[in-house]
Amino acid sequence: MAIETMKRVLIIGTGLIGASTGLALRAAGFAGRIDGWDQSSLERMAAMQMGAIDAAAASVEATLELARTADVIVLAVPVLAIKDWMQKLASVTRSGQLITDVGSTKLEITELGKTLFAAPETADFLPGHPMAGKESGGAMLAEAGLFNNAMWLFTPGTPEPSATEKEWRDWVGFLGARTLDMDAARHDELCAWVSHLPQMLSTALAALLEDKFGDAPEIGAIGARALRETTRLGASPYSMWRDVAMTNTGPIADTLFALEQRLAHVRENLRTPELRDEFALANKFRQRR
Repeated sequence: MAIETMKRVLIIGTGLIGASTGLALRAAGFAGRIDGWDQSSLERMAAMQMGAIDAAAASVEATLELARTADVIVLAVPVLAIKDWMQKLASVTRSGQLITDVGSTKLEITELGKTLFAAPETADFLPGHPMAGKESGGAMLAEAGLFNNAMWLFTPGTPEPSATEKEWRDWVGFLGARTLDMDAARHDELCAWVSHLPQMLSTALAALLEDKFGDAPEIGAIGARALRETTRLGASPYSMWRDVAMTNTGPIADTLFALEQRLAHVRENLRTPELRDEFALANKFRQRR
């Protein structure tokens, strides 16, 4: 399928990732039409003003009408909203169209996609997850280069990609991203360790410090770089992470339990050579990366 055949893209959710996708498509040379929708009128207007989308739908009903003629529909909303939109789109889309998402968890989305989009007459569905973002969201923070050298993960539910899917994968490469396919359950397990656990750790540490010290001026004066780096993700809003916690509860809980055990081991060995061994393992991990 020639790249020029993708003429209309619909981005549902014009926050950081959705608006960045629109900007990146334009920067990569996409000359077709990009429509968008967001629950927040401020977000969709900001996306339109910065050129991430050409026009903004004013309602869910108007968005579903646009979905009927879109070549590719990108779901860039939280995970539970992605599942809700999948249900809505199943009845208004058709064969030859592609629906894809950027959700941070993939097992529930992938399994639902196998149910809703399995028949020959339905749209293709490609679960996706760009490993890119910032600790805060919103269209105003969007940028065309957000996906440069980022890993864009896919957890396809069908073994053979359609022509439309192949074209979208090509465009993801044009956006500057690298791609990797993996099993959905494996995706959620790995992301629990490398993405979700760091977020929960940073959130817990920042909340603990707030409880312990509040607005004590000494903390800002002596906290320096180490404190800023370890609590940076603590600035992330709950609205960005609620659905991740609800749809990847088991793997995240497993990582938190493992960390609790590791912290207990460190606590119990503050005055033994085993603390040195722990630092050696940590150094080895960092040197590999």
